[in-house]
Amino acid sequence: MHHTSLIALLVVGFALAFLFGGLAHRLRLSPLVGYLIAGVLMGPFTPGFIGDASLAPQLAEIGVILLMFGVGLHFSLRDLLDVKGIAVPGALVQIGFVTALGWGLARLIGWPNVTGIVFGLALSVASTVVVLRGLEERRLLDSSRGRIAVGWLIVEDLAMVLALVLLPALGGREGGNIGVAIVMTIAKVGGFVVFMLLVGRRVIPWILERVAGTGSRELFTLCVLTIALGVAFGSAHLFGVSFALGAFFAGVILSESEFSQQAASETLPLRDAFAVLFFVSVGMLFDPMILIEEPMNVLATFLVVVLGNGIAAWGVARLLGKPGSTARLLAVSLSQIGEFSFILGSLGASLGMLSKDGQSLILAAAILSIVINPLLFALHDRIEARRERSKPEAIEVMSPPLPDGERPHVILIGYGRVGSELGPLLQAHDIPLVVIDDDLPLVERARAAGIPAVRGHAANPVVLTEARPERAQMALVAIPNAFESGEIIERLRELNPTISVIARAHSDAGVKYLLERGADGAVMAERELAHSLAEMVGALPAFRGERSLPPATA
Repeated sequence: MHHTSLIALLVVGFALAFLFGGLAHRLRLSPLVGYLIAGVLMGPFTPGFIGDASLAPQLAEIGVILLMFGVGLHFSLRDLLDVKGIAVPGALVQIGFVTALGWGLARLIGWPNVTGIVFGLALSVASTVVVLRGLEERRLLDSSRGRIAVGWLIVEDLAMVLALVLLPALGGREGGNIGVAIVMTIAKVGGFVVFMLLVGRRVIPWILERVAGTGSRELFTLCVLTIALGVAFGSAHLFGVSFALGAFFAGVILSESEFSQQAASETLPLRDAFAVLFFVSVGMLFDPMILIEEPMNVLATFLVVVLGNGIAAWGVARLLGKPGSTARLLAVSLSQIGEFSFILGSLGASLGMLSKDGQSLILAAAILSIVINPLLFALHDRIEARRERSKPEAIEVMSPPLPDGERPHVILIGYGRVGSELGPLLQAHDIPLVVIDDDLPLVERARAAGIPAVRGHAANPVVLTEARPERAQMALVAIPNAFESGEIIERLRELNPTISVIARAHSDAGVKYLLERGADGAVMAERELAHSLAEMVGALPAFRGERSLPPATA
């Protein structure tokens, strides 16, 4: 019967997660919402199938281990150092501010101080999955704003890892001797870190290299999973630290290996599967009756998450001198909570530091905030588009200036991954070129290469006017966001109806949209790559047919 319970839990859990995750995706919501709802339907608080309450936490623990292993595997100290000036103080201030708000709400409800701290911490950390999805959809991950958001997330994750280390010390205190418990915990963690740096840093890459040398994909995958689960298990039993911390450090150590990318790709399906089970098991703990019995507490918790995190992120970014566009993006991105909130809540509940009602409030706020996040992003996009069209501020003068002469030039909009490759190619063919980009480092990069560049948003007519569109023969729109590209094309047509416009797209729908907005052509990278590869194959002697080179002349 026990084995039957496990199979039933897996089958029903995956089936419901697939069903509601797919529905959430169709509604343009994060699939996390669907996974959580699947868990709610399997929980003891709703009618129908009830998952085995003794098995779900163990499966969830494996999910936490693999989730934290993935966080460590993708941890990038370089990304953090690039934006440390805003990400470190910004994230710490935001966490402190929202934790204080959560603590205050907990005290109003009547909970003790320690519960309030755990509750507040859980409300202060955004879901990495949700943030990255929002940035990827807008092709902002490689922008300066995107890098700041990613660095901010890294600091939040590191702060939560530290919280996971210290919570057991606070929860297991005896006789009020909290200081001794914290010192002992830090000493254990320190011993574990030293062991991993001295031993794990040498042994783990060595093992991976030997296993990779066998050429067996199965053995390599098993090796990575053994490292993740083994280090997590060993750290808990030998050093007394959490499974989560052990898995995180295993990922960090493995990320330094040349096989880190392969390890990430080989274990991704299993990590995703158990991550789904983790969210399902969290949903099983949620009592929907709290929405009816304590609607004001649910609303207050939701407002702390959305407004507290959003206002804190926006305010800190502005105080540190970042432009309004960066501050607004951070505010929208971070105004929701997710996986670390659930991990903290589950750990707090297991230590007796958080009640079931507290867990339910965290879960309710997570579901509501993740549901509303795409709407906030859509509002953000509209505000940004409207401000870029209408803002009258002075635009940087083109630098260096276009060469004198009557030759028409080409306007290259976007100097990111595609534009920075295209610009030098045009320059090498002696084609006059002007670059437009709103990212200062990219503008400086173009100017350093001797290409005239204008800093600003190309949908702003003032910016376009500075690039002399009336003299331009062609415009190349190399930015990845089809919505922004469409607006830019319309502005170009207004300023020069005869200009030729070629834009970049990522789908057939994007191609259609850009052509409808006035582009003369739209290039889809995947399609052009396929054509290029086909031409290379067709150029091989074996596939050229009867064609032959002309005879050499004497």
